[in-house]
Amino acid sequence: MMVRRSWILILAACVCGLPLILAADKPASQSAADLATGTEAPPAGYRSMTAIKFAILTGQLKLVDRNIVVPETISVRRGITYGTGGDQPLKLDLYSPKQLAGPVPALIFIHGGAWKKGKRSDYHYYCVKFAERGYVVATITYRLLPKHAFPAAVEDAKCAVRWMRANAGKLHVNPNLIGAIGGSAGGHLAMMVGYSSDVPELEGHGGHPGVSSRVQAVVDLYGPTDLTTPFAVNNPTAINFLGGRKIGEARKQYELASPITHVTKDDPPTLIFHGSIDETVPVAQSDMLTKKLKAVGVPVTYDRLTGWPHTMDAAAVVNRRCRRLMNRFFDKYLPLPK
Repeated sequence: MMVRRSWILILAACVCGLPLILAADKPASQSAADLATGTEAPPAGYRSMTAIKFAILTGQLKLVDRNIVVPETISVRRGITYGTGGDQPLKLDLYSPKQLAGPVPALIFIHGGAWKKGKRSDYHYYCVKFAERGYVVATITYRLLPKHAFPAAVEDAKCAVRWMRANAGKLHVNPNLIGAIGGSAGGHLAMMVGYSSDVPELEGHGGHPGVSSRVQAVVDLYGPTDLTTPFAVNNPTAINFLGGRKIGEARKQYELASPITHVTKDDPPTLIFHGSIDETVPVAQSDMLTKKLKAVGVPVTYDRLTGWPHTMDAAAVVNRRCRRLMNRFFDKYLPLPK
């Protein structure tokens, strides 16, 4: 659950002799009309993880280059301290366009890894791509299991928003246009930031008191939304995240840690991505969240991709689609200055 599946390890598993049965559909062609209107067809998915492994092995499925070179137009500052988690300094990397005519929206990326691993550089690729578009972009480190259980990671993500807003002037950021984006466990944290800004007990004491942690947009890539559901309550990862206590002992904590619990009509617009064959976080989690957001009137865009697994945006074709939809979403809710 919530473990960012390594595509390199998947490829290695193929080489080591897992049974390979090609079961992929051919990519759907896109008409000129589709491309002109922005309604391009989603990338054709696969019928199984076995088929995906085969596609990677045979070169049919290309992966993104997570270590792309930073262009000359982008400035990168690594290891900036944005707060403290207990006695631990919290760090972020900041990607900024070198030529900024005025304040621009900010994007904060939150890595996945089951709340117990992963690193902020996992989102280097996205940070470069969105800084190239003109955003100030951060990718953050937060406290991890097993030493730090809920709500430590939530507090840290909120602290990063407060840091960004508190330093908006010198960072050339519009403090009223900040977005939180994350995948898997990072998606969960992005949603918690977005939906629980009115829950004081989750703010923590990491720094910048009195500054709002509210964001104006949320992007969730295949994150868990309800930790009180059967998929989560018997899962060791979720139990560890809740400090080792099962739901019978700590139901209120499970509810407090579930983004869907906090959804109200004044929450920020949300863009959701999830694959239908996700074996780590069931797609039903995003189905439920979408239904809840619509019910209370929060603007939501849901890209439910048939035949794609967890961490599907590691595939170049899916990543391109995710970035296209993010661009449209940000153009509407976090617009760059004209």
